[in-house]
Amino acid sequence: MGCDGRLSGLLRRNLQPTLTYWSVFFSFGLCIAFLGPTLLDLRCQTHSSLSQISWVFFSQQLCLLLGSALGGVFKRTLAQSLWALFTSSLAISLVFAIIPFCSNVKVLASVMALAGLAMGCIDTVANMQLVRIYQKDSAIFLQLPVPMAVLYLLSKERLLTCCPQRRPLLLSADELALETQPPEKEDASSLPTKSQPYPAHEDLFSCCQRKNFRGAPYSFFAIHITAALVLFMTDGMTGAYSTFVYSYAVEKPLSMGHKVAGYLPSLFWGFITLGQLVSIPISSKVKPATMVFINVVGVVVTYLVLLAFSYNVIFLFVGTASLGLFLSSTFPSMLAYTEDILQYKGCATTVLVTGASIGEMSLQMLVGWIFQAQGSYSFLVCGVIFGCLAFTFYILLLFFHRMHPGCSSVPIQDKPLGMESSECYQR
Repeated sequence: MGCDGRLSGLLRRNLQPTLTYWSVFFSFGLCIAFLGPTLLDLRCQTHSSLSQISWVFFSQQLCLLLGSALGGVFKRTLAQSLWALFTSSLAISLVFAIIPFCSNVKVLASVMALAGLAMGCIDTVANMQLVRIYQKDSAIFLQLPVPMAVLYLLSKERLLTCCPQRRPLLLSADELALETQPPEKEDASSLPTKSQPYPAHEDLFSCCQRKNFRGAPYSFFAIHITAALVLFMTDGMTGAYSTFVYSYAVEKPLSMGHKVAGYLPSLFWGFITLGQLVSIPISSKVKPATMVFINVVGVVVTYLVLLAFSYNVIFLFVGTASLGLFLSSTFPSMLAYTEDILQYKGCATTVLVTGASIGEMSLQMLVGWIFQAQGSYSFLVCGVIFGCLAFTFYILLLFFHRMHPGCSSVPIQDKPLGMESSECYQR
């Protein structure tokens, strides 16, 4: 049973808090997914142009960035984290009730800005709490938060029919000790202690305090920056593709019907969902570094194929599904990989979420401007460029990982695709 049994035990001991953090991502996903398929409808509702409606996306992503940075403030105690998640979910529900009444693009942008603040808070707080609970096993539990994940893991020990252990209450432990028993003895060294050289960070602003950087090697900063740049590109591609693939499909040379083109954003998000489901069992067998490598290479190859067959409708549908699969698990895998390198200090989570938010904000605006100025073909060209940059930044991350002090090599069978992988422990 091995790894599967241990993971099932972890989930069983933390089932209630895990389900709580997973559930709030449904609100987050709704805000991310609905803008693309409703782009033209929102333009008609607000009587605006494509460039004007792009400011709606910009306001949402800008405030998502601010919310990601401010979300760290609410994680000092577990009660603050839960209150922040509840308030954010409620705010998103109110936003969806107000959107149908927004007839002015400025009003719509203001409403989506509120949703962005709530999304950023959810993204930072929920991800950080899951990383703290599961630490080295967080890659699995950062995948799609749906009951399928629970069914998969619980079925490994037949916990659905018999669960004699009492489930812990959500508020029965300190936020840094929700997982009170390490799964294995050797994992205890990965838990935060006062003797470790880099203190835990409270939020993005405390991460920037000079005292937290004393004695830190250059690779410490380089790992944060390169990992954030990878997510800057991949999350930016996710947002830009879901937003503009419909507009690309109805333009020349494809000139698809509006009804058929409307399936593309749904197909994209559907395969993102499928990819995250598939990644749950895969991430228990494959290292996060390898998963990110496969995802980034897959994105580049898919964009190149779409560019080569830009006149073919079938290839557009197949490529859309492929992009959804490869982009689906990039964020959770990168988050788990980076936190593993940096000993689960918490600062990396905030930096990576912030970097991803900046990417979604800026790349959507950039693609929108280029799309309108240069035509539909530029949509795929931008994707190839962004994918190549993401791959370049990931190679740099692997290089800085190897240069990071305190890294000890692992057996050769754990090397990701010919590159040496290592785990860092600050002794």
